Amino acid sequence: MLTLLSMFYYICLRRRSRSGTRGEALTSRRAVESGQRAVLPVSVEMEQYAKEVLDFSSHYGSENSMSYTMWNLAGVPNVYPSSGDFTQTAVFRAYGTWWEQCASAPPPFRRTPKGFYSQDYIELGFEEPVYPTAVEVLETYYPGAIVQILACSHNPFSQNPPTDVRWEVLWSGEPTKVLTPQARQFSPNIKHISFPTNLLRLEVNSSLLDYYTELDAVILRGVKERPMLALYKMPIIDISGLSDSEEELSDVGGPFRQGGDGKHQRTGNGYFDKLPYELVQLILSHLTLPDLCRLAQSCKLLHQHCCDPLQYTQLSLQPYWARLSDASLGHLQSRCTLLQRLNLSWTGNRGALTLAGFSSFMKGCGLSLVCLELSCCHFLNEACLEIISQTCPELQELNLSSCDRLHPQAFTHISKLTRLRRLVLYRTKIEQTAILNILTFCIELRHLNLGSCVRIEDYDVVASMLAARCHSLCSLDLWRCRNLTDRGLAELVSGCRMLEELDLGWCPTLQSSTGCFQHLARSLPRLRKLFLTANRTVCDSDVEELAASCPSLQHLDILGTRLVSCASLKKLLQSCPKLLLLDISFCSQIDMRVVQELCGLFPNVAIKKSFTQ
Repeated sequence: MLTLLSMFYYICLRRRSRSGTRGEALTSRRAVESGQRAVLPVSVEMEQYAKEVLDFSSHYGSENSMSYTMWNLAGVPNVYPSSGDFTQTAVFRAYGTWWEQCASAPPPFRRTPKGFYSQDYIELGFEEPVYPTAVEVLETYYPGAIVQILACSHNPFSQNPPTDVRWEVLWSGEPTKVLTPQARQFSPNIKHISFPTNLLRLEVNSSLLDYYTELDAVILRGVKERPMLALYKMPIIDISGLSDSEEELSDVGGPFRQGGDGKHQRTGNGYFDKLPYELVQLILSHLTLPDLCRLAQSCKLLHQHCCDPLQYTQLSLQPYWARLSDASLGHLQSRCTLLQRLNLSWTGNRGALTLAGFSSFMKGCGLSLVCLELSCCHFLNEACLEIISQTCPELQELNLSSCDRLHPQAFTHISKLTRLRRLVLYRTKIEQTAILNILTFCIELRHLNLGSCVRIEDYDVVASMLAARCHSLCSLDLWRCRNLTDRGLAELVSGCRMLEELDLGWCPTLQSSTGCFQHLARSLPRLRKLFLTANRTVCDSDVEELAASCPSLQHLDILGTRLVSCASLKKLLQSCPKLLLLDISFCSQIDMRVVQELCGLFPNVAIKKSFTQ
């Protein structure tokens, strides 16, 4: 009996040691053998606010100010417990599903796990590494967007570069829509982890929200010493799943197996062998990438199916950003020879991907690539963009959103990708010379995002080049470009008459008194989306011209204007039957009673009317 118990303890410890360190396994063994309570360390819980914002995917604010930026999440609360729209909070760039409905939105990737909800993220560094006991997020407006909280083993303030970075999920959940937009303190039950941390990551999904979510501060509570369980609890182990060693790929799919009498017996795979190859491929196309890789280890027959390059024409590695490495790309490389769409967004940071690993993968898999998503990939450098320009001759879509650490000189290589149709450069350091060079050669562009590109000196020159070279342009995002004038806008809309989406939000140099917005409406009859956010000069005549000239309008944002009346809005709603979103927040001439009346008359239109409390 004692021998059986000893063997059972050995198996349990072996199973535990696979996911823990040798020290953890020995500690567990001593606790089991002694059968006594472990000694609890005496430790006082610490409370910390974020010391620094280290990284983020997007924000509503400007790169040169603090209003509505992610940097507001550092330090103590500025607003909480107050509720409402405040410039001192952190606000992400988008909310709802409006951006997904636009022509500029790329189609979703196949095989994206159903449990992956994240659309944006922010990483926060704290002063002291602790074992987390609680994380509290102070949400001041439209809460409910947080879907995941993670902790990292790396100390971001350490002078020594990390050799092994480990991320652990503290909490995850589905996107929610809280019934009230009022402030709240969000403090979910978190998982206990085996390492101290002073680096947290919040991931959000704002698709269910009626307006922008606003965050004020994040509190990390924890202890300096690792807490131990008061009583060791034996884990429940499925003995049938135990294995003392990693087995080689089995030959279950082979046609013969040697029997006990030395003769070969026909085994096969039953009716499974009779299924058409294409049908098996269709069945496997519904699996996620990890499941496909696991299934490939089951037998030779399924290994052949799971490694077929036709299963990897689309590959989204963004959901696995925390685990992706050079070795991961190397493992997938032989399967991706027919790869057409690749999503590496958020991957490779803090040394997880290197130039050598990325270059090797692109050289082996870039020939057929038409879409490459690289949002927030801080491992990228000029050599990486040069490799892309050399190995991806068919590339039509390139997303470098928030790759804000790329040197300005690196963007010159994009001009070699002459087949580009969609280019996203939001929050990058691209300069005027590079963008003009790109527009000179990439004349097939359909969608261009230059939002928050603060290094471009003269947007009038860029607009003139667009008008001269990119006549097929369908969408243009110039969010927070601070020097576009009515002259540049007039050239743009005269030369790019195919425009359906135009974002001129927070462009303060455009003035309605010049007639630029009315000229815009008359020149772009196909217009479906127009953002004039925070332009105080937009007036009734502009809205009425949109109503008369743009019957296909679906999204209109005139937040902040004080010169628009209820009468012109009603005319717009009557003339644009396809309208889905109308943001009239902070329009002082329109009160809530009128908004409620308009909502009743036009129930299919989401009319947004936010205000500061």
